[in-house]
Amino acid sequence: MENNQSIHKLKIDNKNITLVGTAHVSKKSVELVEKSIDEENPDTIAVELCESRFKSITDSNRWRNMDIVKIIKEKKMFVLLINLILASFQKKIADKFGIKPGQEMITAIEKSKEKKIDLILIDRDVNVTLSRFWRSMSFFTKIKIFFGFLFSILNSEEIEEEDIEKMKDKDALQNILIKLEKSYPILNKILIRERDMYLAEKIKQSSGQNIVAVVGAGHINGIKKYLFQDINLSELEKVPPPSKTSKIIKWLLPAIIIFIFLYGFFMNNESNTGDMLKWWIIANSSMAGLGALIAFAHPLTILSAIVSAPITSLNPMIAAGWVAGLTEAFIKKPKVKDFENIQKDISSIKGFWKNKVTRILLIAVLTNIGSGIGTMVALPMLIKISGYL
Repeated sequence: MENNQSIHKLKIDNKNITLVGTAHVSKKSVELVEKSIDEENPDTIAVELCESRFKSITDSNRWRNMDIVKIIKEKKMFVLLINLILASFQKKIADKFGIKPGQEMITAIEKSKEKKIDLILIDRDVNVTLSRFWRSMSFFTKIKIFFGFLFSILNSEEIEEEDIEKMKDKDALQNILIKLEKSYPILNKILIRERDMYLAEKIKQSSGQNIVAVVGAGHINGIKKYLFQDINLSELEKVPPPSKTSKIIKWLLPAIIIFIFLYGFFMNNESNTGDMLKWWIIANSSMAGLGALIAFAHPLTILSAIVSAPITSLNPMIAAGWVAGLTEAFIKKPKVKDFENIQKDISSIKGFWKNKVTRILLIAVLTNIGSGIGTMVALPMLIKISGYL
């Protein structure tokens, strides 16, 4: 094969490894993958996919099996919504240039079947990756990053075809979060560097003497570095439990608020307590209701957010967004066509709000955000009214 800066050949442990760096929405990358496999005729083809992403590009009916109620109960709304936004970013760009998202991976899969070559999936499960970085951030950092992801859908309208090849220098996640990476280096560590390590070790562990690995070009340098190091995959696959600090804050904040209420009642007078209660309800209810309203929730869902927020904000075991999300799911139960149309609807901001499934996710997430902001707004008011300071 002629010299190509997207092709990198290495030898390790008597294995010949060809790294093919691609952009996930590039026609040139599709051609390069096909040509590389034909010329190398490998024993094994390794692709930068995990099991769930493999199913997402090969099973058009995968969304039918989604249980939206279970997702809300298991507190996976944020992670799933970000996953969908990432898929939306790639789909919009791919649609713009007449190519399926991940077509180069699909080509590699088809080639493995055509030539009867072993295919292995080498990426870390996307849910593990997103959960690991989600657990590492504060509430307000999550809000900033969530909206950074959301606005990326709008920004993708401005990308021209020549920009696609430039995107090969970075991972799809990096292209979305490039402005946030400088402020939050943890994003680069978990979303990029850890995956570089994971990909490298999985390639190294692959069977066969001659391996072609199809990966995003943004991972190439990291993979080349970590191929010659020993990596502990089990450590990279762990989803860490909530930190002790977050657990303490989760229970401490409601305790502080209740203490302020009690202090105002016993140390001052009942009228102060009434004022505190009024402001607590106004701040929590209005912000949670606003979050549900922004997501175009049903009036009864908005009411459920307004009523539940002042109560759930004092209960670490439940959240206003869960109440609102479940209420919306009950009132406007998604139909089969909503699940079938997810892939099409996520290609636009309007589609996110139009589809009943993604709207439920937005309602749950935005109501939780509103309730959290309401608590932060109410706290200094309560302290002032109580006379504690």
